[in-house]
Amino acid sequence: MKLASPIPVPLTLDDLLDASPWYPQLPTEVRERVRGEVREQAVAAGALLSRQGERPLHWYGVLEGLLKWSSLSADGRSVTFGGLSPGSWFGEATLLRGERRGNDVVALRPSRVALLPLDTFDWLCHSQLSFNHFLLHQLSERLHWFMGNYLAHRVLDADAQVARALAGLFHPWLHPGGERHLQISQEELAQLAGVSRQRCNAALQRLKQAQLLRLEYGGLTILDLEGLRQRTALAA
Repeated sequence: MKLASPIPVPLTLDDLLDASPWYPQLPTEVRERVRGEVREQAVAAGALLSRQGERPLHWYGVLEGLLKWSSLSADGRSVTFGGLSPGSWFGEATLLRGERRGNDVVALRPSRVALLPLDTFDWLCHSQLSFNHFLLHQLSERLHWFMGNYLAHRVLDADAQVARALAGLFHPWLHPGGERHLQISQEELAQLAGVSRQRCNAALQRLKQAQLLRLEYGGLTILDLEGLRQRTALAA
């Protein structure tokens, strides 16, 4: 299955669906049902979209903003699994398992999310082969990324962890809406990378000196995406 074309940010529901690899592959009448049942929800900065332990009711797509996957351990420590940027669809593994959610999804800034009801998701799984092909590819890419994260936090230094968090926001399948200019604060990036803000700031300065990115007021611009990815080679 081919990736869709780059998509504008912020997205409308139609933008998101039309640019998603799975949606254009559906028959016309199926697309019409999906479009009629998907809805939009705003999520304030710091608010939870979904909570660990909840019964899942929707499959999610990001229209605007930035969210993170995280989990809170019994001793109060927070572990971040990754960011969710415009164009991303997520939450399918929990729906397929039929279990309670194993993590929190929290908005790092004001965000907008598309919600596809569980019943519609199940219907697509049982009736549309192309949708299942998409999910198989998506789960494979997600597993590969999580395995890389597991290794990264054990063998990579702070610079490489920050570089990996940035490069991850440009994953061609999981984050198809990524733009080279990111409106992201150092606090948001530190949360995605799983490092302190001080270590994140120092890492950004060194990545800037290496001419991999340009720091700007309220964000940054990626100058050498491939160079960032090479910094994370051990976690690939």
